[in-house]
Amino acid sequence: MALANLERDDHGYLKDLNEWNEDIARELAEEEGVNLTDDSFKLINFLRNEYINNNANQPNERNIVKGLKDNWKGKLKTKELYTLFPKGPAKQAGKIAGLPETKRKGGY
Repeated sequence: MALANLERDDHGYLKDLNEWNEDIARELAEEEGVNLTDDSFKLINFLRNEYINNNANQPNERNIVKGLKDNWKGKLKTKELYTLFPKGPAKQAGKIAGLPETKRKGGY
């Protein structure tokens, strides 16, 4: 199914995370002006796994780095996540991952 046929909220987030797939992610990324890489998908899949299998958890950047560090080439820093998702790894990657908009404020 194409992104144009999916129901979204006022901020462009998918209303049903189960309608998501990698093709939808690519369409959302194009809208966001983001070029997806293998590392981008590591983050996207991590966020989806956290949300789906960990009581709707939407980790902040600090916890994303902790969660991904063992599955990353080299030392992962928050800066690298912002290189992948300039508008914020938690929010922008979450949107591209088909997750609901996080209501969490910034900080640790």
